[in-house]
Amino acid sequence: MADWLFALLPLPFVLLFQVLVAFAPMLGLVGGHLQEPDIGGTREDLTSTQLMAGMALYALPGVLVMGLMLVRRSHPHLLLAATGLFLLLTGNPFPAGLALYSYAGHFANRRALAVWFGLHTAVLLVSHWGYPPGTVAFLWVMFLVVPTLLGLWVGTRRQLVYRLQERAARLEREQHLMAEQAITGERTRIAREMHDVVAHRVSLMVLHAGGLEVSTQDPHSVETAGLIRTTGREALAELRGILGVLRDGETDTAPTAPQPVLSDLDRLFEEWRDAGMDLRREDTGDTHTPVPQAAQRTAYRVVQEGLTNVAKHATGARVTVHLHRGNDRIEAEVANTPAPAPADPPPGSGYGLAGLGERLTLAGGSLSAGPCPDGGWRMRAIVPTDRPDTEEGDADGDPHAPGR
Repeated sequence: MADWLFALLPLPFVLLFQVLVAFAPMLGLVGGHLQEPDIGGTREDLTSTQLMAGMALYALPGVLVMGLMLVRRSHPHLLLAATGLFLLLTGNPFPAGLALYSYAGHFANRRALAVWFGLHTAVLLVSHWGYPPGTVAFLWVMFLVVPTLLGLWVGTRRQLVYRLQERAARLEREQHLMAEQAITGERTRIAREMHDVVAHRVSLMVLHAGGLEVSTQDPHSVETAGLIRTTGREALAELRGILGVLRDGETDTAPTAPQPVLSDLDRLFEEWRDAGMDLRREDTGDTHTPVPQAAQRTAYRVVQEGLTNVAKHATGARVTVHLHRGNDRIEAEVANTPAPAPADPPPGSGYGLAGLGERLTLAGGSLSAGPCPDGGWRMRAIVPTDRPDTEEGDADGDPHAPGR
């Protein structure tokens, strides 16, 4: 748009100057050719047709030179050469001033600018040879010196603004980086504190359970203490695997221990049965189709969270875990009957279901949880296995559809 404005707005003034060139003697190499010719001591009037044709011939070079304003930033030297030639032939300095202004404002090569300015100055002197020195000096100042100085000022200001913007952007990036580093450092500190506190308490629990296992004579107590000790050690191992990488002095690589999948559900169910939970498992659908590891881990965490909630809030209830494998999803449901007696649940974070819902949302699945008509509780999750946009839809093949 700026190039088109440079080409169109000054065009009337350039053409007006060309009309003066057509009648002015000694102006450029082709100036004054439309003066009334003197033949045999008498002046012959030009016809209107001849006058219009002559003026068109003088106007055409002006239009062509102004058309080159469209390439003033892509081919500036072509424009400067054309304006210099135009100034030599017609003595019209208007396009030359625009070309020098544009080059000074957009390019930082001051040596080339000085060369082009000197060439245009020499051409101006040649094209106006014979005119009063004051007139030539006025044209030189108005059409060469002033546009060049103005272009230098505009170019310097443009570079200054660009550098200020670049500096502001760099400072903003550094500020965001410092904020991210501060957030990461704070999260690392919280993770270390949580790791140390939880690991300390669970380690004490494991030691006490080991001591109880050795000192007691009751077979049931020995079995229970052994279960507590084993569970505590597994919890410590998982905790260190998840948070240990954030501690100072540890390895920079992520933990490489295998994550639990659907094949580990049997061991999970046995642990809860050994802890006294009345647990029943149901599997439907195609159990032979391979399932991605990420989907298996998500389904495992769904079942694990459901069983943990039952143990905390409905101790002694009968639990049914239903797994249905469809063509493009895994449907996992954990449902329990009402608790036999009111229980005081242990303190918890309150973010179990929220975190599980966020995990399923990231995986493209869905989570629903709520009370059942019989007073129990039901949690159902859909984990996609082949596409990220699976939502809770039909319950084809699922005997535990919503609203049971």
